[in-house]
Parts: sequence; C-alpha cells; structure tokens
Amino acid sequence: QLELITPFQLYFNPELIFKHFQVWRLITNYLFFGPVGFNFLFNMIFLYRYCRMLEEGSFRGRTADFVFMFLFGGLLMTVFGLFVNLVFLGQAFTIMLVYVWSRRNPYVRMNFFGLLIFQAPFLPWVLMGFSLLLGNSIIVDLLGIAVGHIYFFLEDVFPNQPGGRKLLRTPSVLKAIFDTPEDDPNYNPLPEERPGGFAWGEGQRLGG
Repeated sequence: QLELITPFQLYFNPELIFKHFQVWRLITNYLFFGPVGFNFLFNMIFLYRYCRMLEEGSFRGRTADFVFMFLFGGLLMTVFGLFVNLVFLGQAFTIMLVYVWSRRNPYVRMNFFGLLIFQAPFLPWVLMGFSLLLGNSIIVDLLGIAVGHIYFFLEDVFPNQPGGRKLLRTPSVLKAIFDTPEDDPNYNPLPEERPGGFAWGEGQRLGG
C-alpha cells in the first residue's frame, strides 16, 4: 500500500517460481488483496472473523492442526493455481476458511447485510454471488469452496464413514512446535454461532 514494492513482485507466476527460483511468490500471492477499498476491507473482515472463530472454536487447543489446515489448503490452491489463470489466491483462502466454519456449524442462521437470512452452509455461495455482483471473477471463490470442501470431507466426513479412516494427520513436528499444554482448562471460548463484532454474516442458532 505504501508502494515500497509492487504487485508485480508478489503475484503467482509458476515460470518465475520454478525457472527463476522466486519462491517467495508461493507465499506473497496470498498476502495481497488489492488497493485499499471495499473489496480489501471485505476480505480483511471475513479473514479475521472466521479465522478467529475457527481458532477459538473447533481448533481450540489444536494449534498444530490449525496450522496444518493452512498448509494443506495453501498447497492445494497452489497446485490448482498451476491450471487456472489466477495471480492472487488470498481471497480463495478466505473463502476456504468460511466454508470450513460454515460446514461445522450447519444450524447457525446467518443474516447477510440485513437482506438475506439463510443457514450457515449457504454462506460461501452467498459470498460468491455477492462477488459476482461486484464484477469479480467467481473462479477465485469456486477454488476456495473446492479446497474447503476437500479438507472438510477428508477431516470430518470420510473418517466417520463405514470403512473410512483419517487420511489427514498433522505432522509430529508441527505438534512439537505449536501445541502447548492448556493454560486454563476452564477457558470458555466464544460461541462460534454468536461471534458478534460485525453485522456481515451475523450468526444465530435456529430456534434461538
């Protein structure tokens, strides 16, 4: 934003990454959300909100698993990015987090801008429709939804199926680095269905 560097030094370019060894692009393409404006603020709010709710909810005390989800999602998006013409994947990463949270909270009722009321699993699709109205490409949103679904299926669905098993296992090195003993075993995390803070995508449990 201060123009100390340009987006051309950050964007995802397989040729520059693999032929010219500009490996930082594997990370920096997730960190640029465009110039300060509505789309930038929209992504920042949703990234902060749903990342926080996941971390304090279903990933409470499982920091290594949380980091592993980041790495797994980032790896998949990078692989898919080789086949689609996308230069920045940060928005797709945000949608992935929203998708995972929404599938783990299927009975939460959402209020989007006070205009739409729906259950949480529809939130990623509503965001995609909103992105389309803003004139953005929905390929980014579809990529985030696809990666989020793959993670959710492998982590939450397939292990509970007859004959299923857990395919995603957090490496022990991540557990050694990030997992520490619980400081306060009586800590009561924020309910994921009532996060507060922002009115965009406000959640409320059905019947509540």
